[in-house]
Parts: sequence; C-alpha cells; structure tokens
Amino acid sequence: MSALILLDYASVLIFALTGALVASRQQLDIVGFAFLACLTAVGGGTLRDVLLGQLPVYWVAEPKYLAVAVGAALLGYFTSPWAQAIATRRAALVWADAIGLSVFCVIGAEAGLAAGAHWTIAILTGMMSAAFGGLLRDIIVNDVPLVLREDIYALAALAGAAAYVAGHATGLNPSAVTLGSAALAMMLRGCAIRFKWSLPAVRIGD
Repeated sequence: MSALILLDYASVLIFALTGALVASRQQLDIVGFAFLACLTAVGGGTLRDVLLGQLPVYWVAEPKYLAVAVGAALLGYFTSPWAQAIATRRAALVWADAIGLSVFCVIGAEAGLAAGAHWTIAILTGMMSAAFGGLLRDIIVNDVPLVLREDIYALAALAGAAAYVAGHATGLNPSAVTLGSAALAMMLRGCAIRFKWSLPAVRIGD
C-alpha cells in the first residue's frame, strides 16, 4: 500500500474523530455522532470528486472509507466521558483538525492531477478537500468555521497542495513529495496555532 493511500485512510480517521469530538461537545446521540463524523471525513472529498466528474465518489466506490469514519464515530460515542473531557479543550479539536488538513490537502491535489485537471485546479481541489468537511461540520453545529477565522488555515492547505503539485511536476520521489507537502501544511498550520499567526482581518471602528 502506497504512502498516499495510507495517509488517505489516516486522514479520514482523524477528520472523523474531530467530528466525533464536536458531537461530544454538543452532547448528540449516536446518529449525530455518525453523521458529524462522516460529514467531516468525506465532505470535502465528495465535493472534490463531484466537481472533477469522478463518479461514483470515492467512498461510494470504496466503502471502507465510510466504515473507517463510522468506526471513529462509534469510538467517540462509546468513550463519550473521555471524549467530552478532551472536547472541552478546543485545542484538542484544533490540533486534530490540523493533522487532517495537512493530509487531505495532498490527497485532494493528487486527485486533481489524476483527473487531468490544470495544476491551478489541482491546488484548489487540494484546499477544498482539506477545508470543506470541517466547514460543513462547524456550520451544522452553528460554530464559526475554522476556515473563516482570521488565523492561517486555508492558506496552509493551499501551500501543502501547491508543494505537492510542484514536486509532482519536477518528478521527485512520490513518497517524499507526499510526506514533505503534508509536513509543510502541518508546519504552517501548527505555527499559526502555536504562535497565533494570522492574516489581516477587517476591523470595524467603534
């Protein structure tokens, strides 16, 4: 199994766990856990595949992805006291989301290239795969999506996707390009979390 496929499954698991953490914070039932976990895990990839015309979408063609997401939801539900203890600290969610973002931006960029899309579109599909599932998750629970906050989020995903596309074009070792691009996105997002890096936001005067 290639590094890209392993990272793909890992990112589905991690994003699904962030959905389960949010469900725990919201004290949802088991259906709510499964819904949020699956929505977060496959939402971005679903939009990506639809826009690229890759039908059926990846989790329909390979149901193991959905099984991983449901498994993460069940894990979160049946360990809910522990999950709630972690979920009360938003930092746990933010860091888990950062890991998922760093992997999905590469997966999405690779999918764009594999579909024959222009390199600019491949970068956008990378960002979309990384950010859209979390966007839907946060909207559903009436929270301000991480991607819309002023700290660096979508930019980290764009950087990781761009690095993957550039590395692919130069013919470097695919595994090294995959891991290096994901690491770049994680580094940028991690620094934004740790050091409060942010983009300028509009400030309305009093």
